[in-house]
Amino acid sequence: MAAVAEVSGEAVAAKTLDTKPTSESEINVQVQELVAMFKKLNPLAKEFFPSSYPNHQNSFYFLNNGQLSPNNFADTNKPSGNDFYPNNRRRRNNYNQGRRRLNGRAFKAQREDSIRRTVYVSDIDQHVTEERLAALFSSCGQVNDCRICGDPHSVLRFAFVEFADDHGARAALELGGTMLGYYPVRVLPSKTAILPVNPTFLPRSEDEREMCARTVYCTNIDKKVSQAEVKNFFETACGGEVTRLRLLGDHVHSTRIAFVEFALVRVG
Repeated sequence: MAAVAEVSGEAVAAKTLDTKPTSESEINVQVQELVAMFKKLNPLAKEFFPSSYPNHQNSFYFLNNGQLSPNNFADTNKPSGNDFYPNNRRRRNNYNQGRRRLNGRAFKAQREDSIRRTVYVSDIDQHVTEERLAALFSSCGQVNDCRICGDPHSVLRFAFVEFADDHGARAALELGGTMLGYYPVRVLPSKTAILPVNPTFLPRSEDEREMCARTVYCTNIDKKVSQAEVKNFFETACGGEVTRLRLLGDHVHSTRIAFVEFALVRVG
């Protein structure tokens, strides 16, 4: 509305100024008409500028106590929130990208530090436990984590041992060739870090730990096999009652998996 008043005021002012006054009285009348016209304008009206025109200059004049004066209101000189919206959005995107880069660099540095503190151990006897393997390397330094991987029924397996510092990892390399069980182990610098365990996946009470001890994980189950057939197989082969069975699969994999929970920890 203020913009309409300003446009119409400029037209009237131009029309008034184009008419040449013939006497002093006519000049006074024209001045009074201009004063009356500007009094109708709202001096507090915010000047509108489109968002595509960020570098604007305020050139409007407002009436101050009945006299013409340049606009001194801070709100009209300050661009509105929408004036620089593309710049603000770009600024926020740059800030978020900067945070992601910082987080990415911090994660990469943390991962590289973890790799330096980890050794890869291979040719591990199938009867060697993680506790026994950690006890062997504890002489080199504080062991933060020890993970034995591979098929538990395989003759040889491999493991990752992470130390509290890289000095322990370098000392652990000297244990290559040590007899552990029936085979000498090989110790090499690791090329990967041990993936941390999500604590929400771990049992949080004694009942959950006892339930995990009664549960086995089974893979490579044919999709044609029903849940009842899987339950009957484990009860017959293991000689124990199956209290719960979850058979899971999807349209991507050709086989399914199952979690089989028994009534007792030791069956068969």
